[in-house]
Amino acid sequence: METPGDLKFAESHEWARLNADGTISVGISNHAQEQLGDLVFVEVPEIDASVKAEEGIAVVESVKAASDIYAPVAGTVVAVNERLADSPETINDSPFEDGWIFKLQPDDKADLETLMDSSAYDAMVSTE
Repeated sequence: METPGDLKFAESHEWARLNADGTISVGISNHAQEQLGDLVFVEVPEIDASVKAEEGIAVVESVKAASDIYAPVAGTVVAVNERLADSPETINDSPFEDGWIFKLQPDDKADLETLMDSSAYDAMVSTE
């Protein structure tokens, strides 16, 4: 699966996409979902939760392990992907589109520039 060029990535394998309305959609990379295997549960954050960059905010569980999901930038949670409650495998099937986990209103959109672009992320995971 090709990594979309419009995404930014944290070293902890979360992706961030700046939306037209100024919010940031957040999910996990294709590499991360492949490493976890079949997802069976997703714990999404609370709406209106205020988070710091790199703070644990959600959890994904697979048949292999549970993994914390970290906020790639500081902000306030404005939406969660309700579909994941009944269909956590959506992340496996569509990690970069339908499998988004939550949306943040960032404290500062410029913080996205501290994250890796898709080329740098692909280079990082190719050495793992």
